[in-house]
Amino acid sequence: MLERAAKPLVKLVERYLPDPYIFVLILSLVVFGCAILLEGSTPLEMIGYWGDGFWGLLTFSMQMLLVLVTGFMLASTPLVKRLLAGIARLATTPGQAILLVTLVSLMASWINWGFGLVVGALFARALARIIKVDYRLLIASAYSGFIVWHGGLAGSVPLTIATPGHFTEAQIGVIGTGDTIFSWFNLIIVALMFITVPLINRAMMPKEQDSVYVDPALLQDPEPHKGESLRPADHLENSRILAWLVGIGGLAYLFQYFMSSKGLNLNIVNFLFLFLAILLHGTPRRLLDCLNEAIKGGAGIVIQFPFYAGIMAVMVQSGLAQSISEGFVAIATAGTLPFWSFLSAGVVNIFVPSGGGQWAVQAPVMLPAAQALGADIPRVAMAVAWGDAWTNLLQPFWALPALAIAGLKAKDIMGYCLIQLLITGVIIGLGLLLL
Repeated sequence: MLERAAKPLVKLVERYLPDPYIFVLILSLVVFGCAILLEGSTPLEMIGYWGDGFWGLLTFSMQMLLVLVTGFMLASTPLVKRLLAGIARLATTPGQAILLVTLVSLMASWINWGFGLVVGALFARALARIIKVDYRLLIASAYSGFIVWHGGLAGSVPLTIATPGHFTEAQIGVIGTGDTIFSWFNLIIVALMFITVPLINRAMMPKEQDSVYVDPALLQDPEPHKGESLRPADHLENSRILAWLVGIGGLAYLFQYFMSSKGLNLNIVNFLFLFLAILLHGTPRRLLDCLNEAIKGGAGIVIQFPFYAGIMAVMVQSGLAQSISEGFVAIATAGTLPFWSFLSAGVVNIFVPSGGGQWAVQAPVMLPAAQALGADIPRVAMAVAWGDAWTNLLQPFWALPALAIAGLKAKDIMGYCLIQLLITGVIIGLGLLLL
C-alpha cells in the first residue's frame, strides 16, 4: 500500500520540486509577502531585516560545510571504508539494505545530528556498491533517520534549558535532561521512530521496473595520489611522521576535553572527524586529494545558508514567527499545548530551519502560555524540539550534506520523505498527547 502511495508522490516531487536554491528564493519572497500582508511591515523594513540578517549564519554555514568535508574525508580513509563495507555485507537483499541503512542513520543521528547526516549518506553509498537497490529510496532512508536528532543526545532545545545561564533560566529555571531527553515519554517516541521509520521505508520499496539504480563504478572513491618525490616539498606532503604528530596532538586535546566532562557539540564532532582523517589517511597528500573531492559537494551549503539567515531575520524581526506560534497557542489547553506546540514548531521550522534559532523564537511565546495554562514545561519544550525535527523531512535545508555526498538532488528523495512526514507526524503528535 505504501509503495503505491509513494509512487505518485515521487513522480510529483520529481516533476515539480525545484532545486533547493530555487526553493529558498521562492521561500524568501513568500516570507516577504506574508510579513507585509499579515504584520503590516513595509517593504523597506523587510529589506532592512533581510539584509541585516543575511550573514547571521556564517559561523554555522562553515560548521555545516565542515560536517560534509571532514565526514567525507574520514569515511574515505581505508580503515573506515573497510568498516562500512563490512557492516554493509550484513545486508544481502534490497529490503535488508533499506532497513539497515535506516537503523544506522537513526542510531548515528540520536548520538549527534552532524554525525548522523554524514554517516547515513556514506553508509548508503557503501551499500549501493554491493547491492542493487533503488538509490533514491536508499538515500531517502539514510536521511529519514535524521528525524530523531532533536530527541537525542545533541538536541538543541533540551541541552539549552539544561545549561545554567540559559536565556529563559529566570522564567523556568534549569531543567535537566532527565525530564526531557531521558523522560519516559520522549524515550517511547524515540523507540517508536526506531520501529516505524525503517518499516515505512521498507514498505515504500518500488518494484524492480520502477526502480532507479546507480552504477557502482560511479560510487568508487578516487585512488590515492601516487607520485615520485622529487622535491623537498614532495617529501613533506608524503610524510607520515608529520601527519601522525599533528593527528596525535589533536587526539590529545580531545582526550583532555572529554576528561573535563564537556559534552559533544558540532565543533568537537568536526574536530574529531578532521584529526582522525589526518591520522588515518597517513599522509598530507592523501588527505588533500580527498579534500578536493569532498569540497565539490559543498556549493549548495555555501550559497543557500545566507538566504536562510535572511529569512530567519525577517521572521523574527517582523513578528511573523511569533504570530504563527500565538495562533496555535490561542486554541490550546494544558493537555493539548504540547500537541499544538509540536505543530507550530513544524510550521516555523520550514522558515527557520535551526533548532537553537527556533527555540529563541518560540520560547517567549510557548513558555508563558505553558505557565498560564499549567502545562508540563519539559513536555512543551520537547514538543517544540520534535516539531523542529519533524518537518526537516519536508525542508531540504538539512538534506544538503547528505545529497552532496550521494550526488542526488532534493527532488530525488523528497517524495519518499513526504510519506514519512505524514506517518511520523501522526505518531509523534499522538505520543505528545497521550503518553
